[in-house]
Amino acid sequence: MNSKLPNTPVSIFSVMSAMAREHNALNLSQGFPNFEIDPYLHQLVSESMQRGENQYAPMPGLLRLRERIAEKVFNASGRTYDPGSEITVTAGATQAIYTAITALVHQGDEVLIFAPAYDCYEPAIVLQGAKAVAVQLEAPEYRINWEEVEKHISPKTRMIVVNTPHNPSGTLMSESDMKQLERLAIAHDLWVLSDEVYEHIVFDRQKHYSAAAFEGLAARSTITASFGKTFHTTGWKMGYCLAPKALMEEFRKVHQYLVFSVNHPMQQALATYLEEPSRYTSLGSFYQQKRDLFLKGLEGTDFKAIPSGGTYFQMVDYSKISEQNDIDFARFLTEQYGLAAIPTSVFNLEKKNHFMLRFCFAKTEQTLQQAAEIIQKIQPQLA
Repeated sequence: MNSKLPNTPVSIFSVMSAMAREHNALNLSQGFPNFEIDPYLHQLVSESMQRGENQYAPMPGLLRLRERIAEKVFNASGRTYDPGSEITVTAGATQAIYTAITALVHQGDEVLIFAPAYDCYEPAIVLQGAKAVAVQLEAPEYRINWEEVEKHISPKTRMIVVNTPHNPSGTLMSESDMKQLERLAIAHDLWVLSDEVYEHIVFDRQKHYSAAAFEGLAARSTITASFGKTFHTTGWKMGYCLAPKALMEEFRKVHQYLVFSVNHPMQQALATYLEEPSRYTSLGSFYQQKRDLFLKGLEGTDFKAIPSGGTYFQMVDYSKISEQNDIDFARFLTEQYGLAAIPTSVFNLEKKNHFMLRFCFAKTEQTLQQAAEIIQKIQPQLA
């Protein structure tokens, strides 16, 4: 068979989760919460089903939900998106990302991504006959060097993909970063895909800067977001995309033939649930308590970590524990200690090893305490 993705392996998330099951390990690898959703949200979905709202929703999503999204975005960024023509409800953020890339990237184009990069970007780019050009971010800060970014822009560059708060590093793009991105996008006539799925999970009184908050950037950006990440419902695969009208028209041309529309009763439930903003504005403090509990579990060990600025992931430096590459060390931790994490070299340019693992702390207090007990037992394996 002539594969369209000949160099694409099984996702590291699938690999590590399978290994965790095989060894009955505590799974802090794949990014999903292990606690229940708000019972009221569950109730709203059930009530929608009981009302018979079980057939196709409108292709761009329920207008009532798009109106709530528009209100939420305006309150956060000050920008008004037209619910009718500039917002589309999607089957999760990954579908939104794939749809945006398919709609705007052509064969022979180049797309800049930042490594370590979430692993859905590059395959979507390659499937368009385009080339992903990675700009490597260096551990442990994972900050963007914009002069280096500009060196990677060529006449073929059509899009830049950014992710803030950033998975896997937990780093946030600053206001200065967003202005630099805006400058480059305008100067080089580029589209921007801004992956903002962790927009509400920000710590230590830091601020999430959305592409929507910058005039020149918003005009060139498709912005993707996730209700799954926001409301602990990753299995629902519900998200949305924001874009100016001209870009959204192209987005919807692909969307209507990819999924057409998404889960109707869940849209009804989310439209009602979003009426109370505290249900998402309180997420930062909710997850910061979990981050701090996880970091406390590292105290007194040779593991080192810069506290995550956002997302529900924490990067941990194990270089004083082992000289193994991160894939081997992640396997070792799972098999020998019963603790699964994600090796981050798989997201780096040329699989560069920074001796960093990514742990998910979107877990119950009991799970995080169990993880701490395991971490305290891990002995250095240096030669």
